[in-house]
Amino acid sequence: MSKQTLPPDVLEALRTYDSATIANAIEHFKVRDRTTGYANNELVCQFPQPKPMVGYAVTCIGDTTMPGDTRKSGVADLVDLVDAAPKPVVVVIQAAGHERARMCYLGDMFTATMSKLGCVGVVTDGNCRDRSGIQQRTPDFHLFSRGWVVSHGYGAYYNFNTTVTVAGLTVEPGDLLHGDESGVLKVPTEVAEPALERARELRNFEQEYFRYLKSDEFDMEEMKRRFAPP
Repeated sequence: MSKQTLPPDVLEALRTYDSATIANAIEHFKVRDRTTGYANNELVCQFPQPKPMVGYAVTCIGDTTMPGDTRKSGVADLVDLVDAAPKPVVVVIQAAGHERARMCYLGDMFTATMSKLGCVGVVTDGNCRDRSGIQQRTPDFHLFSRGWVVSHGYGAYYNFNTTVTVAGLTVEPGDLLHGDESGVLKVPTEVAEPALERARELRNFEQEYFRYLKSDEFDMEEMKRRFAPP
């Protein structure tokens, strides 16, 4: 991957802000249109965590519902890519095939293996299985998917490290992703560090805003004067 990676302390700082605040901070730098850069509501945060998911994308396309076990699975190739990629890794799997509502791309064995190799989460517009097993074996793992099904079908992963689109979000290999219970977005690395300062300002602004709403000094006209959007 040739995309810029960031110092570990910057990644850790990004984990201290929720995804909505990071999205607001990125807007300030006008590096993309406000209607782009984030996934739609097909993606569900299956296991909300105390801190958001932050990691670099390893991408692929997957198909598990084409009848007939005639395809190379590609699992070993995906494992090798995750092992070699900059850490932390987020595996992004675009669903392909004829029955997306039944596609299943991972279970507890898959997530345990990915976690061992430095993967912190998976983002897919397909489904997963082994919900309780994933929670028990990899409780800190971030998982964004459409939902759950019971069978893995015939799993096949291919077109590794290519541009994919998952739930309306276009992801290139090496893109920096940020996600929590509100959803998933891309963080342009060129503005990641200044966006942290902007996020701090926004957090302070919101804390003061909510403090004022609850205070005895609340006045609507004063609120409009004091709290114009930053």
